[in-house]
Amino acid sequence: MPRYSVVIPFYNEHESLEPLYRKLVDVLQPLGPFELLFVDDGSTDGSFAVVERLHGQDARIRGFQLRRNFGKSAALVTGFRVARGEIVVMIDADLQDEPAEIPRLAQALNGADLVTGWKEVRNDPWTKRFPSLVFNTIARWMFGVRLNDLNSGLKVMRNDVAKALEPYGEQHRFLPILALQHGFVPAELPVQHHERQYGQSKYGWKRFFRGSFDLLTIGFLSRFRNRPLHLFGGIGALLFFAGLALGIYLTVIHFLGEPIGQRPLLTFAVLLMIAGIQMISTGLLAELLINRSGAQPYPIRKTLDHERPD
Repeated sequence: MPRYSVVIPFYNEHESLEPLYRKLVDVLQPLGPFELLFVDDGSTDGSFAVVERLHGQDARIRGFQLRRNFGKSAALVTGFRVARGEIVVMIDADLQDEPAEIPRLAQALNGADLVTGWKEVRNDPWTKRFPSLVFNTIARWMFGVRLNDLNSGLKVMRNDVAKALEPYGEQHRFLPILALQHGFVPAELPVQHHERQYGQSKYGWKRFFRGSFDLLTIGFLSRFRNRPLHLFGGIGALLFFAGLALGIYLTVIHFLGEPIGQRPLLTFAVLLMIAGIQMISTGLLAELLINRSGAQPYPIRKTLDHERPD
């Protein structure tokens, strides 16, 4: 069994795959058994043919070709699920991350469950650096994660961490947050970062907006995944009682002789109460769905069991 499983998601990176393979072999060879998991996220430039050729030369290479471009999160989950190594490494295929940093990051797992590389000096255009700065700042404020670079393409983690993470959409940018929510300990170390040598960046402004929505999704799930009524019920109660207070006020002035039939405030009060009831109903339905689906499994740090002491 390999000690290291390196997950390499890629999309149209045929020029960089073989140089990356050679670098990884040079770094991992002295560390023990390893496997390289190349996951093709629907490339159209013949990238998977390079993986097939390398696989014919080296049995430690395993290739997986997705049927279409599902996104980096899907490619990572595919690799995480089949990784057999005790230590799982994720690294981008564009040669901007330095494979020589892997042993140092793996050594830091002695005090953490996931270690991410911090691109302290980042060789990217401002169109990538600025959105990353925004996301990192907001994430640190929302979740209290004291990391500088959540979206680094170079990360090292224990196998059980990789198996527990199920990112989708653009959530691969927030893996340390997902790990923290599962009870794992994230950390980071400064790493080298190189300029892109081949091809073009796959980052675009559309990903900025998709990433914003995924950040909101993670924030919602982290706080209300198992108690959605606390969110919807709280908002609904606020709306309902605001509408009720307005209704009481209008009732009082009605009995004092002031006409209220044509006042927009009456319509607004009724609307608030209806919206509040709908929000509370939504929360109750969400609670019902959770109860029907059963409790979600949680990663276990340690088990005390005579029949399975390990």
